[in-house]
Amino acid sequence: MAAPFNAIQETAMNKISMTRRAFVTSVSAAGLVGVSGLALPYYSRANQRPAFTHGIQSGDVDATSGVVWTRTDRPSRVMFEVSSTENFANALRLAPLDTSPASDYTVKRLLTDLASDQDIFYRMIAADLADINAVSEPIVGRFRTAPASKRDIRFAWSGDTAGQGWGIDDTGMKTYATIGKHTPDFFLHSGDTIYADGAMKDEVDLTNGSKWRNNVLIDEKRKVAETLDEYRGQWKYNLMDGHVLGLNAICPTFYQWDDHEVVNNWSDSKDLSADDRYSEKNIHVLAARAARAFHEMTTIRYEPSEPGRVYRKIAYGPLLDVFFLDMRSYRGANGPGMQDTVTPQSRILGEQQTKWLKRELATSNATWKIIAADMPLGLVVWNDATKKAGAEAISNGDNGPGKGRELEIADLLRYIKNAGITNTVWLTADVHYTAAHYYNPDRAQFQDFNPFWEFVSGPLHAGTYGPNDFDMTFGPELKFIKAPTAEQGQNLPPSAGLQFFGLVDIDGATEQMTVRLMDRDDNELYKVTLDPVQSA
Repeated sequence: MAAPFNAIQETAMNKISMTRRAFVTSVSAAGLVGVSGLALPYYSRANQRPAFTHGIQSGDVDATSGVVWTRTDRPSRVMFEVSSTENFANALRLAPLDTSPASDYTVKRLLTDLASDQDIFYRMIAADLADINAVSEPIVGRFRTAPASKRDIRFAWSGDTAGQGWGIDDTGMKTYATIGKHTPDFFLHSGDTIYADGAMKDEVDLTNGSKWRNNVLIDEKRKVAETLDEYRGQWKYNLMDGHVLGLNAICPTFYQWDDHEVVNNWSDSKDLSADDRYSEKNIHVLAARAARAFHEMTTIRYEPSEPGRVYRKIAYGPLLDVFFLDMRSYRGANGPGMQDTVTPQSRILGEQQTKWLKRELATSNATWKIIAADMPLGLVVWNDATKKAGAEAISNGDNGPGKGRELEIADLLRYIKNAGITNTVWLTADVHYTAAHYYNPDRAQFQDFNPFWEFVSGPLHAGTYGPNDFDMTFGPELKFIKAPTAEQGQNLPPSAGLQFFGLVDIDGATEQMTVRLMDRDDNELYKVTLDPVQSA
């Protein structure tokens, strides 16, 4: 007689326990996770048993909830346990969820009713739907919920992963391991999470005569992504890196997207007719497939009012709210960006997202309001870099009082000032170097706003570029920059060391915010401490 399913679940769930120190130490040790075999492609080499293929993730964590994710190698029933202790004493068992080919065997769920400011340990077991008595080894992760009272907060941000043909070499995606050493409360991925348009080769000749070798490569990365499975494959590739798996096991990731999740500089005006890499020329078809893969493969929350929505707010206690923007989905077509009025064609956020952002900023009671933007405000990013033509980001490059997409941002900055909203800080990536910008109305062509900071960081693991020119519409002042020199050139490989991330610390007692710009070798490049404006 077959053993009862609950008995199998009981046996499997009790196979491992793990301390918080083990989680942290595993990331520090060369970025490989020494927990349940996370550094291995599969947990069990026995083909008759199901396996977790791409690790474990958490994300979008607030004071009482968080999303967890995994993927199996076959149709499976995934069982969940949640506990506030590493030995899973008195763990809560949740109803199982099934994986299927429809979602490429991925599964994610929102854990609710959690205690605030608490270490949460979660583990999963997969049972083969074709043979329910065949179960996997357990897989375990952890995160900490947001506080309900004031305490120190630390988080990291960066963007741009696996771009320009630079994949997983002998070193791997080291920046992820370096971030893990700082044990942040969460990691904010600022977009270009994959490079669906960036085909890779086994080897790349470097200017110094050596070779870059992509030691890990899959068929989906050898061409641009067009089908749904090819977009999914772009995500799976990142999850073959031990450093990425290690960070995912101990730290929630808050995701947003930009263009390379679909194709470079995509908007309604994107024309692929002359691009021989693509047999599918319809940008809307590609964007739909990419969006589905993005939501299947990440821990972003599901929004019933607009399934597939990326913009959202994560409330992280009384000291911090994070507002995630989507500067891609609602923009008008890329063009010169010289419109004189705000129209659907001149917008980059779109009317509905702008109204949401204003409303949420105005009602926020958090000391600091982080605006996570996938593109910088005052840097010129050309739609056609060769001809230096067209606005791909916000700035149109004319240094004028505000036209095109600048009008929507000007209206937002004016609103923030007039509504008395204080302590806004913008974080972004996209341009593949790191910098600190101070926006000062005294230097600007458009002056109806209060001063604020913008910090840029990236790439995580992609080519290093820059620096970009400023547009003086909003008066940016360069406080710090680390980018390639003219002698170094552009598209430097990760091995050149110019891979960057940012660290933000909020002091629970003083409420000061300290921002540090770091490189992948953990060198501190720049540091500034911001004093909060206290409400009357």
